Amino acid sequence: MSNILRILFQRLALGLFTLFIVSLIIFMGITLLPGDAAEAMLGQSATPDTVAALRVQLGLDLPPHTRYFNWLLGALQGDFGTSVGSGQQISSLIGTRFANTLFLAIFAATIAVPLALILGILAALYRSSVYDRVVNVVTLASISMPEFFISYILILFVSVKAGWLPSLANVQTGVPFLVRLEMTLLPALALTLMSVAHMMRMTRASIINLLANPYIEMATLKGIKKARIITHHALPNAWAPIVNVIVLNLAYLIVGVVVVEVVFVYPGLGQLLVDSVQRRDLPVVQAACLIFAATYILLNLFADIISIVTNPRLLNPK
Repeated sequence: MSNILRILFQRLALGLFTLFIVSLIIFMGITLLPGDAAEAMLGQSATPDTVAALRVQLGLDLPPHTRYFNWLLGALQGDFGTSVGSGQQISSLIGTRFANTLFLAIFAATIAVPLALILGILAALYRSSVYDRVVNVVTLASISMPEFFISYILILFVSVKAGWLPSLANVQTGVPFLVRLEMTLLPALALTLMSVAHMMRMTRASIINLLANPYIEMATLKGIKKARIITHHALPNAWAPIVNVIVLNLAYLIVGVVVVEVVFVYPGLGQLLVDSVQRRDLPVVQAACLIFAATYILLNLFADIISIVTNPRLLNPK
């Protein structure tokens, strides 16, 4: 147990250090943009007094290291400052958008994870069959296409031609849950097509590797059904890499939704990031990038922890 705690502490320290480095890169990237940030936000028609006031509001009159530590301390306390475009607190503005992004990612994961496990288990049971080849070709084809292409294909055939689902997912606050599910089903399907291949192939590969082990052969010789061998003998031992890939794909679903949100006009954090870039609202851009980076790093850290905890070799080192 002490060995596991030591490894977990090392992973946690490495994750926090990585997040610190990423926050420094984000701040430096925003700071080193060419031109004056205040003039870029206000435009060429702004007066010098207005530009000077905005520089003071953004803290651009302070040294870079002072601005960075002020921003980092504020972010640790949940205070990202004020949006230049809307005048709202960035924390409240991001809170609603990030909740929408989490809803879309969890909805897509609810579809993708069971589908990937079922497809992967069946592909392992019937490997080298026609089913196995077809599933591999279809999933690889879906993951090879860009997000916007899959999204527009779904809009064309599912929404425009068939009329089954709405083409836009402009969900407003207070929408009933079932209506929200209907409006977000099409972007969730787009995210599912992009993420199911990784999980399916990892499930297939992990189970196939375990099927060659002696205890699996012994269970087969005893006449145990294939389905029971997979679910009761192979799958528990293959769970560590599968769960690792599932959590990593969940991180991808949360962080990689920017293009999908823009295509479907979904009011998530990715859409807010793109709108803020267009408006040159740099404080919001900085905060959104940090939220995305922190989410991705924390979920990767969570994946490492799960793979460690579910590893029998670490649980039973003797």
